[in-house]
Amino acid sequence: MILLAIAVSPVLCTLGVVQVLGIVAASAARLAEGTRHELSGQWVCLGALVIVGAVCGYALQLGPNSGAACAVTLTLMTLIAIVDLG
Repeated sequence: MILLAIAVSPVLCTLGVVQVLGIVAASAARLAEGTRHELSGQWVCLGALVIVGAVCGYALQLGPNSGAACAVTLTLMTLIAIVDLG
């Protein structure tokens, strides 16, 4: 029996979790438009943009792939918050 051990870096896991939470925050802010929770959703989205932007700057030190993934997440968050498909 062969045991496969995968070394997962806690830093990369944290980057992934922050990115997923950023997308969720942008989506929640978009869904809250027109409700009484719109202002708090916008503030949460703005805070998530700041956090993901800081993480993007940190991820550039880890390598171009990590930096590119964070930059794509930041772009998606901005597009989710800005683009109006209606």
